[in-house]
Amino acid sequence: MKWITRSHVHVDRVACPWLIKRFIDSEAEFIFVPKSQVKAVAEKEGAIAFDAPGADLDHDGDLCTFDVIIRRYELTDEPLLRLAKIVNAADTGRPEKDSLAAGFEAIAVGFGLRYPDDKKNLKRQFEVYDALYAWCCLHVAGESRTVDHSSCPPPA
Repeated sequence: MKWITRSHVHVDRVACPWLIKRFIDSEAEFIFVPKSQVKAVAEKEGAIAFDAPGADLDHDGDLCTFDVIIRRYELTDEPLLRLAKIVNAADTGRPEKDSLAAGFEAIAVGFGLRYPDDKKNLKRQFEVYDALYAWCCLHVAGESRTVDHSSCPPPA
């Protein structure tokens, strides 16, 4: 399936493709276009729009698009839900909501500066998300005995 969002990826527009590839659609293709073109290109390409004005999969109140996708696809993986707290706090400008959010935001900015090409940025940052997800697995395991460790870390 094709998925489309705004160009110049940042926290949510990297987190969502990672989430989609790892938990929803391993064959996903991503298209990045200027904000004003998302809807038209989505219709032309038959792509699912996300994190863009008018998209079904976009911010909803205090939820960032990453949260909305988790809700839509009914994902319940505990480490993934822990990661969602970090992503939400970093993406919504509320770093006080999670102690890792400010550092995560800084990493996102740094990757954006180093890799302005969206697809190259995704490729590089997926490693960061895989590592953070692995940490979330460890973190959640320390708090709960019900974690399915077979899902940590996700397949590359």
